[in-house]
Amino acid sequence: MIELVSNNANYQLARRMLDASVLRHEAIASNIANAETPGYRRLDIAPDFQTALRAQFSGGARPEAAEVAAIRPRLAEDATVRSVRPDGNSVELETELLAMGRNRVEHEYLTDLVSSNIRQLRMAISGRVAA
Repeated sequence: MIELVSNNANYQLARRMLDASVLRHEAIASNIANAETPGYRRLDIAPDFQTALRAQFSGGARPEAAEVAAIRPRLAEDATVRSVRPDGNSVELETELLAMGRNRVEHEYLTDLVSSNIRQLRMAISGRVAA
């Protein structure tokens, strides 16, 4: 039963997305902390993470859990944002605060999703619902 949960591609996807959410929160915190640092470039999850996940789930084929588990999020400078300040800093505080709120909701959803898989496993082992 443990293997059924950990070898499930959807479970691995939720775990990877949760990892990305935690990493994005760290990036947002760093961005806010450096909002006044001259030349600081905004950080976010590298776009290759999303591209790799889409590639795994496109085409209708169900990927193997190990393939999904091998995809790791990483931080990179956000190449899509332009600096509007003369000091070269590309952080906009309002945008970061909105991103933080959106990321919080996503993190809560993903935590619930991963937790429900673990609760199902616990119920299968113990034969009863955990409080």
